[in-house]
Amino acid sequence: MENFNRQYRFSAGQSGAAGFELGEGNPISPHISFSIQKQDMETSNSAKITLWNLSKEHLMALEEENCMVTLKAGYGGRMPLVFMGMVSHTVTTPDGADTATEIEAVDSLAEIRDTYISVSYAGNINAKKLIDDTAGQMGVAVTYGHDVSFADIPNGYAFIGKGKEVLNKACSVSGASWSLQNGILQVKKSRGVISQEVYVISPETGLISIPKKIKLAGDDTGGEQSGYEVVYLMNAAIGIDDYVKLESRYASGFFRVQSLKIDGDNLEGSWQCTAQLYEVV
Repeated sequence: MENFNRQYRFSAGQSGAAGFELGEGNPISPHISFSIQKQDMETSNSAKITLWNLSKEHLMALEEENCMVTLKAGYGGRMPLVFMGMVSHTVTTPDGADTATEIEAVDSLAEIRDTYISVSYAGNINAKKLIDDTAGQMGVAVTYGHDVSFADIPNGYAFIGKGKEVLNKACSVSGASWSLQNGILQVKKSRGVISQEVYVISPETGLISIPKKIKLAGDDTGGEQSGYEVVYLMNAAIGIDDYVKLESRYASGFFRVQSLKIDGDNLEGSWQCTAQLYEVV
């Protein structure tokens, strides 16, 4: 019964200010539908969330500048964080006798869009110092992979501009990669995982598809990779760059989560995750 009773919590408002929350309905929560795209890349994760019959006050809050939204979803009392980001666009249209408000949001939009930084160092500077200082100026927390290491940059380093350019520099010299996940900067070894904790994806834990073979084209960090695309019941606890063990009679092994598509509708349709899993290097 643990995979029944679809539940969500959606909240919106300006950072540090009172907002509103939906999802704890009696006897039923307001209708919500969402599609979240996440990936292990420098581009931001995105969300499309549709809510029906919002009040005038809710609509006004969503229209405020720099409105932040969070979405948690799962079953019963288990509702991991699915998405956190800033609203980039909203539109409300008639839907029969109802109204439907579509919200588009981007993970860490303000941090990427608005933050210019200034750094200057003499002599050798370690790439991790660059990342720490850049994250500090961007106002984001950093999580480091368990096995990532950082190179020294000789002869000093100075830069004024968008913070992502410094992150690119620090990671490129260290064989690392970065992405922003729910407002947190993740830095880990290229094609590696963020931690050693392993999540099991199997029929017993919610796997609902036959794993489909896929390939990832080569890039600057290595050659072509093989992997699988899998579909499983909603489990937002599994995130980008997490370490997973796939257990199926069609495919098995240890992989990293390269991309995620999370689709949900609390009244009808999907309530599931689609993940692309690739080899851990």
